[in-house]
Amino acid sequence: MNEIIPDGCDCPDSLPPLRQRIHEQVDSIIAYCESSEEPFFRFEKQLFALVRALGCMFVCLFLLSRHRRLDLKAWLTDHRLVDDWVPRRLKTAYGTIRYGRAYLARRRGKGGFHPLDALLGLTRDTFSPWVISLATRLTTRLSFQTAKMVVTAFWGWSPSTEALEHLVLGLARSAPRYMASRPPFTEEEGEILVIEVDGKAAPMARPTELEKRRGPRRHGVQCQCGCQRHRGKARRRQRGPKKRRKKWAKDKNGRSATLVVMYTLRRGDDGLLHGPINKRVWGSFAQRKVMLRWARAEATRRGFAADTTKQILILMDGEKCLAQRLKKLFPQALLTLDIRHVEEKLWRVGIAFHPEGSAELTAWVEELRKLLYTQGGAALVEALRERLALVPMHGPGTRNKRRGLSKFIAYAEARLPMMEYPQRIAGDMPIATGVVEGAVRHVIGQRLDCGAMRWVVGKAEAMLRLRCLEINGLWDDFFEWTQQRWHTRLQRGEPLLIRTEEAIPIRRVA
Repeated sequence: MNEIIPDGCDCPDSLPPLRQRIHEQVDSIIAYCESSEEPFFRFEKQLFALVRALGCMFVCLFLLSRHRRLDLKAWLTDHRLVDDWVPRRLKTAYGTIRYGRAYLARRRGKGGFHPLDALLGLTRDTFSPWVISLATRLTTRLSFQTAKMVVTAFWGWSPSTEALEHLVLGLARSAPRYMASRPPFTEEEGEILVIEVDGKAAPMARPTELEKRRGPRRHGVQCQCGCQRHRGKARRRQRGPKKRRKKWAKDKNGRSATLVVMYTLRRGDDGLLHGPINKRVWGSFAQRKVMLRWARAEATRRGFAADTTKQILILMDGEKCLAQRLKKLFPQALLTLDIRHVEEKLWRVGIAFHPEGSAELTAWVEELRKLLYTQGGAALVEALRERLALVPMHGPGTRNKRRGLSKFIAYAEARLPMMEYPQRIAGDMPIATGVVEGAVRHVIGQRLDCGAMRWVVGKAEAMLRLRCLEINGLWDDFFEWTQQRWHTRLQRGEPLLIRTEEAIPIRRVA
């Protein structure tokens, strides 16, 4: 955004003129408030613009005062002073200001740095840290265009959507390291660790769409009047009718992300498990084993090592390879199949026996469901075997009945150790993955799976990382952590730019 810098936001090289401008601006604000005859709506808008200009002047006063107080002796052994006043534009919450600072060059080798920027933690992104934090935080909740609109509504200006996207890509690179090194929880952990695993696909752009995006802009078909409506008509007429999508075709070229929710439960004096305690959500579009390794490292960090005697409960869907990997990483854990998955399969089987939506189908499923809750998976399989034996080998509808029952029995028999629901219920343990499924809808669905969205995998990975931090309530701590790391690098004279156009690489792991 090309914003014109007001005269009051151009930092002078001495303090007295700047102080004079501030006093004059304050006097003008007072005079405006005392003499204004405008309606309150116009008055409030104009007052906000005047206060923004005053804020820019105060920022200039701060920067100029720090520049005057800065002692360069500590750096002059390895550096030499090249220029005492190098101007720079900085976009703050109040607006764009221009200030000056010293530039030091290395005595040996190439390169140099600005010591004032290093002391204040200002990177080469031309945005102040608060602008970077708030703008990128909004993008975890809103689309880039909507985030830009919200920032503009409150501040009168905003980084462009392209700048917001580049800030997200740069900031998200530090998120995994922060999650692995963040401070311990303030609340004491419970005695039972619960891990829930699920996934959801986000729509990805196809190669043809990416080629269209990145290629040169095509000029629309011209029409006689030149209006938008008739240009669109001419373009559609030239393109021809669109190929109709099949009714069953729901492919969105999705890439699945794995989400892990981890929390603990504490048994109270009433004998029940209370929580969740210290709940954390983390996800990635990388291979599933990446998230499983994170779960293993996070569990160890929380006091549940591989050889722990504490109880670990893992809730998941019925994927066998996932269960095998989890069993290797958590050998002492109790794996539980989400009971809702079992119930859904019972409804599908029951449709072969009774019409969908009928009371007979509800009664058929409810009888088996009650058996599942009270006696477990083995009793359910035995009951279904008996019903399979009563189905004739030939006759109308018998093929679907036998096939449905046989498939369900084979599915359940392979997962019987994960279907000990009566024991879990007796211990007041969770038996459904409602927490992670709600997190999947909230974390991935509401931001990455909206209408007309098409992502690149590396950019979706960056957004997912930052959204997890925001959902976990860790944003302020995360940005403070990144600020300390940036400050350390800047103090060493390293050039630091957060923004990047490169998507986060999704590497395969052995």
